[in-house]
Amino acid sequence: MANISRVAVVTGAASGIGAATAVRLAADGNAVAVLDLPDTGYAETVEAIESAGGRAIGLAVDVTDRDGLAAAMAQVADELGTVSILVNNAGYSHDLPIQDMTFQQWDDMTSVHLDAAFCTSRAVQPGMAAQGFGRIVNISSTSALGTAGRVGYSAAKSGVIGFTKALALELGPIGVTANVVAPGFIVSRMTAKTARRLGRDFDEHQEIAANGIPVGRVGRPEDIANAVSFFAGDAAGYVSGQVLFVAGGPRG
Repeated sequence: MANISRVAVVTGAASGIGAATAVRLAADGNAVAVLDLPDTGYAETVEAIESAGGRAIGLAVDVTDRDGLAAAMAQVADELGTVSILVNNAGYSHDLPIQDMTFQQWDDMTSVHLDAAFCTSRAVQPGMAAQGFGRIVNISSTSALGTAGRVGYSAAKSGVIGFTKALALELGPIGVTANVVAPGFIVSRMTAKTARRLGRDFDEHQEIAANGIPVGRVGRPEDIANAVSFFAGDAAGYVSGQVLFVAGGPRG
């Protein structure tokens, strides 16, 4: 385990991409704040980091609760120090055609993916500006390019890209980079949910997906964590406002 050098926040870090990213950033030498909903198992991510010799804290927070999220970000700064790395990963999807989606479901999608990213980015900006260093990595999706039956999710994830590019332009002069990682098919609760909706066994669903992926396999959470690790490190200081599709082939 490397020496702890910076403080990172990862939202939606109880499982899947978020958990893998939190573990990877800790292995890179950062203290990590693991944020997720209550009763999601985020403590297991903290335990995994600590058992490997890293430092982490876990906070129960609903990213759609603006006041609660702002308070959680303040608590991270109090307990770990100024946040240098922010990963907005929390998300979910409704697989619904437009006629079946309610306005509340549309609003929920925007709240989780866009409002939360705005809130956390706004919270960390002063500290990053003061230290002249910051890394913001937002998780989008290949669905940002458009996916049938996912109008809300596709719109929100596309919005994440525009939000991030604007941040890169605004915050670059103060030493802060902002980039996007856009996963393709990743083995996760979300893709397992899609398999159930389609009436497929999850293994079968993965095999079908892999047949359409140039590298011949589906992605794992660690594939996304590796990309986030690059954007979060010193080596990516000249990379900002970019979208990296981690999808086993060319996208975007």
